[in-house]
Amino acid sequence: MTLWNGVLPFYPQSRHAAGFSVPLLIVILVFLALAASFLLILPGIRGHSRWFWLVRVLLSLFIGAEIVGECVVQPVGRGAAVHFSAEWFVGRVNTNTSYKAFSAARVRARVGLLVGLEGINITLTGTPVLQLNETIDYNEQFTWRLKENFAGEYANALEKGLPDPVLYLAEKFTPSSPCGLYHKYHLAGHYASALLWVAFCFWLLSNVLLFTPAPLYGGLALLTTGAFVLLAIFSWASISTVPLCPLRLGSSALTTQYGAAFWVTLATGILCLFLGGAVVSLHYVRPSALRTLLDQSAKDCSQERGDSPLILGDPLQKQAGLPDLKYITTNL
Repeated sequence: MTLWNGVLPFYPQSRHAAGFSVPLLIVILVFLALAASFLLILPGIRGHSRWFWLVRVLLSLFIGAEIVGECVVQPVGRGAAVHFSAEWFVGRVNTNTSYKAFSAARVRARVGLLVGLEGINITLTGTPVLQLNETIDYNEQFTWRLKENFAGEYANALEKGLPDPVLYLAEKFTPSSPCGLYHKYHLAGHYASALLWVAFCFWLLSNVLLFTPAPLYGGLALLTTGAFVLLAIFSWASISTVPLCPLRLGSSALTTQYGAAFWVTLATGILCLFLGGAVVSLHYVRPSALRTLLDQSAKDCSQERGDSPLILGDPLQKQAGLPDLKYITTNL
């Protein structure tokens, strides 16, 4: 038996802890730093506007973090990475199944399939974990991002001698599989990811426009953000109408359903539509209430429109004997 990168493929290997997504960690740290910075300056805001600013900023940061997190996070193992973004389509089952090729040994295990925008994650955990004199706790990633070779990753998994349930599920998503799952999920994930990046751009634009004297455009940008988020949801949901290949693992069948990431993204899109619609409605129905909500006083807004007079006067005029200009006003 030959070595694969210095490893004997069909012999028990030391298990490693599941990885954590570095892009997700960066996103979390960036948005937590922004939230912490705002909380530090929050006591300096006087009056009831302090609570309006708190809700406004935290909601905006939540929307931005959720959109960016869904775009950049890759399906890499358990923990926050999987539960936050890889669970767009999930399936789990407890079964009694064969374990390795060329072996009649069977194990009781919990098999999980997690489908994300850029790949799949397959987990295999023994019940109990210690069986056949080894620890059964696998967590494997297969990606279909640009410049990634899904078929090559599957071939590497064959060479490493991964357990049968992992290879069986991975084979269903290969480009050459008659199930055709690779092309459906790859295309849906590609369009959903692109639409979420567009939504992120409009989210940035809405934050800028909501700080201007014309918050109407910020509300429209927020509505557009929600629209693109929902378009991403619909592009991913379009594959649900395609019947999934039967996935049988030993004595049980694995069924899939929408995961947490799908529902969180759907809720974010609806939240954006609600907030954007509220801003646009208040602009036409109660503009004064909108200015109060956005911490823009009526006095400031009237000055920006040019309704307040500019008083020209100088205390040195009396000493120079010049005419008193105290009552001369100019409307700008």
